[in-house]
Amino acid sequence: MAREKVLALVLAGGQGGRMEVLTQERAKPALPYAGVYRLIDFALSNLAHSGIDNVWVVVQYETHSINDVLANGRPWDLDRTHGGLMILPPQQGAGAKDTGFAEGNADAIFRNRRLLREFDPDLLLVLSADHIYKLDYNDVIATHRAKDATCTLVTTHVPIAEAFNFGVVTVNRENRVTGFDYKPEAPTSDIALAEVFVYDAAVLLETLETLHERLDPDGEGGSTGLEDFGDQLLPELVRAGKVYAHELEGYWKDVGRPESYFQSHMDLLAEHPGLALDDQRWPVLTLEPQRMPARIHETAAITNSLISPGCDIRGEVARSVLAPGVVVEEGATVQDSIVFHDTVVEASASVQFAIVDALVRIGARARVGGEPRNELPTTEELTLIGQGATIEGGSTVKRGARVEPEATA
Repeated sequence: MAREKVLALVLAGGQGGRMEVLTQERAKPALPYAGVYRLIDFALSNLAHSGIDNVWVVVQYETHSINDVLANGRPWDLDRTHGGLMILPPQQGAGAKDTGFAEGNADAIFRNRRLLREFDPDLLLVLSADHIYKLDYNDVIATHRAKDATCTLVTTHVPIAEAFNFGVVTVNRENRVTGFDYKPEAPTSDIALAEVFVYDAAVLLETLETLHERLDPDGEGGSTGLEDFGDQLLPELVRAGKVYAHELEGYWKDVGRPESYFQSHMDLLAEHPGLALDDQRWPVLTLEPQRMPARIHETAAITNSLISPGCDIRGEVARSVLAPGVVVEEGATVQDSIVFHDTVVEASASVQFAIVDALVRIGARARVGGEPRNELPTTEELTLIGQGATIEGGSTVKRGARVEPEATA
């Protein structure tokens, strides 16, 4: 029997507006994670370890930031003559009303249907590029085959109080999906979509065509009406009755909001982290360039933190994650914060419960951020500093404030 042809489609085109100033000048999947990785590294590393080497990445917003970290697929051994990595930017076709910028992930697939039909995969593995997890996709494909499914959803359990942020499902004893609710105001299930899908490619494209004709029968609209998976596509497939769930065991985090992005970093600092980044059997592969080891000076005091190569620490760092090249001068303190590449915290400055982008300069004796009401800060309580900003010496940036990229505060 011929082996099924699997194509992976990594959706990396969203603007990521919920990350506010941190994604004004980069696509969300290009955000740093744990200092030395990027969010998109996790999906691509899972693909590499799963042996799936036909990988298309759909880009749209701030595409240069994605191209910079993809490096033609080299870190994941996807730079090859046949197969490998292909980047799909928005297409503008003469006279075509459904080309151009996509308005959601289902819409993005539909707008690339011509290329998909030319490739002619049996199965389409669709992944979001901004979630933190490890998964062998072959296990999901095996579930899909065993159930003779048209669509297999990877699911995970989330606290019911947070389920309104996700698509949630109900399942029967055979794990067939019997109900679906997209970001419900009052969720009744804690089984959330992990944004990993296996589709029967032919059924998927046929369903998208049918939905498009139903939503825009005259073909006169510039919009396809398809939007995200949860708006039209998944409800239609669930009604047809051959959608199944595959439960992800282990750590999974949607880091699309500042508070969840921050919490995921704090998870890494736990005594027993739920995610092992240093597992040599399943390493996270990345483009991150080589830098000299971090330099820790005699005056430094570091507790429960991740310090990346190239850092120069003379001050105090506690419960924080520092990306490569961060400088913390003598007398400065960085507490409960995430600091991106090559930012400088000058002498006697303090940073607390903040996410500080790259190339920021925090002047001497400046005060950035403040303590939250509870143990973990909400998005509104986190202080966000945009890329290349300058915080003047002696100034105060209050808890929950936002500083725009390149601005002076």
